[in-house]
Amino acid sequence: MANQLLREAVRKARIHGRTKAWEIHVSWAFSYTFEQKKGVESVRKFRGWMLAMVLVLMMSAALTGCGGSSKETAAGGADEPITIALSPWPGWYMWYLVKEQGLFEKHGVNVELKWFPVYSDSLQALATGKVDANSQTLSDTLAPVSKGIGLKAVLVNDNSNGGDAIVAKPSIQSVKDLAGKTVATELGTVDHLLLLTALEQNGMKESDVNFVNMTVNDAGPAFITGKTDASVLWEPFQTKAVTEGKGKVLFSSKDTPGLIPDLLVFRESVVENRKEDVQHIVDAWFEGLAYFKAHPDEAVKLLAGKAETTPDDFKLGLDSIKLFTKEDNVQAFGKQEDYSSLAFTAKKTAEFLQGLDMVGKIDDFDAIFDSSFVSGQ
Repeated sequence: MANQLLREAVRKARIHGRTKAWEIHVSWAFSYTFEQKKGVESVRKFRGWMLAMVLVLMMSAALTGCGGSSKETAAGGADEPITIALSPWPGWYMWYLVKEQGLFEKHGVNVELKWFPVYSDSLQALATGKVDANSQTLSDTLAPVSKGIGLKAVLVNDNSNGGDAIVAKPSIQSVKDLAGKTVATELGTVDHLLLLTALEQNGMKESDVNFVNMTVNDAGPAFITGKTDASVLWEPFQTKAVTEGKGKVLFSSKDTPGLIPDLLVFRESVVENRKEDVQHIVDAWFEGLAYFKAHPDEAVKLLAGKAETTPDDFKLGLDSIKLFTKEDNVQAFGKQEDYSSLAFTAKKTAEFLQGLDMVGKIDDFDAIFDSSFVSGQ
């Protein structure tokens, strides 16, 4: 029975995983306990290890120019593949559809997809120049930028569209009803940001609730066993908490479009020296989305195979995100003063992370984004 549960956990991790997919799914497969797992790092430890060590090493590598993965010459370096890193997340599997349909070749660009089962490894690979581009969240782009590492976001792959949510007891009818209630999620994560956003929209602060810092692999079981009144979770834990904990979705990323964007982020030097290739990659992505729309069953079957899961399970993952069209991208790179704008979202997210001492000062948020590849200008 344990082996069967482990296999199921690993299968689902391939679809839904981000930073902690492996740890989360194995924990859920073996136990529904509320006890804190040994070895779970606090945010302070994370900050000390990840920012003080990894990011310093990243900046050293970037400044010395070591470890570049492609020829970044103005002449093009067309024979050298551009390496794009990706990891388990429904929207990012779309790169395999683009590759399998021969769309990179059609657009005249040599691309190598590099798989990272551990998401955080892909972040380090980009910042140290081991890859040319990475599929990553906006929030995870801000820390290296604040350390002086040159990165450019050129494309929005997708937004979380209900894949992150506050799940509450049925007796809690609104966000305002969370006042004085125990609410759990992990400090410093996008789900913590989602909670603070929900509270702010309802005239509340974190101090108005009994906030408990807890990893998702603990927050889900805690809700199911009645140890929290609400937990902020991403899929598939959100659905598990609703069904097994008889909870309800009180507020989700559907209510804050643009709060949790997933991006294609390049090293700035690659954008500067291989601009035409970057444009071809973006064009190939949009053609891949058009193919997906025209042939959904065929595409899902292919992508489910890459994820080593069933088409039905893969569809569940896709249902929790919104894939961004070219028109969606043009709007995202705009200057609106709401979460439909990447620059606005970056500022709000940075304020959140700076309050936790997890991100340094960023002087120019607009410099993180290059809209020319989606706007054609």
